Amino acid sequence: MSAIAFALDTPTAAPASDTGWQRICPLDEIWPDTGVCALIKGRQIAVFRLASGELYAIDNHDPHSGANVLSRGIVGDLAGEPVVASPIYKHHYQLRSGACLEDADTRLRTYPVEMREGAVWLQG
Repeated sequence: MSAIAFALDTPTAAPASDTGWQRICPLDEIWPDTGVCALIKGRQIAVFRLASGELYAIDNHDPHSGANVLSRGIVGDLAGEPVVASPIYKHHYQLRSGACLEDADTRLRTYPVEMREGAVWLQG
């Protein structure tokens, strides 16, 4: 399965109380234990849906390879911590914190993400 990219450089209509939140896609367009890439204000963000229903969002840019590929990584669990393994050098990034397990000095930016009325929303 290939990743789906959603371009969101133009803000979508959202309630005034949700300033900064953007609708990404319907939840059912992200298969469990996979990711998609969303483009928000010129920044690629990898959005993941776990089989448990949890949603996570981190930078899509893999700093070790220099490629924007993390949304295509393998989603898994290491010692109870949800992670994604980069498809290039296989570094593992914690989905909750963005920390790289193989390189303590590397941490990706994380983003608030939630499901509302059947759709995935991200604060970018």
